Amino acid sequence: MEKRKVNILLAEDDPNLGSILKTFLEAKGYSTTLCDNGMKALVAFKEHNFDFCIIDVMMPVKDGFTLAKDIRSLDKKIPILFLTAKTMPEDKLKGFEVGADDYLTKPFNMDELLMRIQAIIRRTGSLRSNDNTVFQIGNYIFDYNRQLLTFPGFEQKLTSKESDLLMLLCENMQEVVERSYALIKIWFDDSYFNARSMDVYIAKLRKYLKNDPNVELINVHGIGFRLIVNQ
Repeated sequence: MEKRKVNILLAEDDPNLGSILKTFLEAKGYSTTLCDNGMKALVAFKEHNFDFCIIDVMMPVKDGFTLAKDIRSLDKKIPILFLTAKTMPEDKLKGFEVGADDYLTKPFNMDELLMRIQAIIRRTGSLRSNDNTVFQIGNYIFDYNRQLLTFPGFEQKLTSKESDLLMLLCENMQEVVERSYALIKIWFDDSYFNARSMDVYIAKLRKYLKNDPNVELINVHGIGFRLIVNQ
C-alpha cells in the first residue's frame, strides 16, 4: 500500500527562503503549506490536518514561539522544528520549553533539514499508526515506539539513540548498514567523535542481544554493521 504524503505546515516570513523550502520539500514528496506570518499559520493549522510544523522564530503578527504555544494547546504531539537566525542558548531553551522537537540555525543545509524531519518523524512515531514499528529479532521483540527490547525473562529499556540505531538495523536486517550512512541518518554528522559514540551504542546493542545465539550484530570491517538472524 502506498504511504500517504506527510503534510507540513511551513511558517516562514522570508519570501525567498519560504519559496525555496516549499519547492525543496515538495520535490522530496512532502505536501507543504507556506504561510508568511504566525497568524496565517495558526489559521491554516486550525483549518487543515498537518503532520509536521516547521516554524521560523522571527515572524510578524505572531512570532514563532507564540505560534508554537498556540499549536501545542491544540495538538500536544505534532512535531515542531524551529528555524532561527538566533544562536543564543536561551533562545534554544525557550524553543524547547514551548514544545520544540528540534532546532535548526540559519543558514542550514537542505539535506540536513530533510534528515532532521525524517529523524523526528521516526522518533515521535508520527505517521506510523499503520507502519511496522514492532520487530521480531530472533526470540527478541523490539518495540520502537516504546523504546523497549524484550526477550523471555529479559526486558531492556533503550535510549533514543539506541532505538534509532536498532530501528535502522532492523529495517536493513541481514544487509550491511554503512557507518557513514548511519552517522548521517542518526547523528547528522560523520565526525570522529560521533563515530566513536556510535561504536559505544553498537557495543551496548550487541550486549543486549547476546541472549539469543541465533542473533548476531557483526562489524563489517571498513564498511559498517550487519544485524543477522540465523534461521
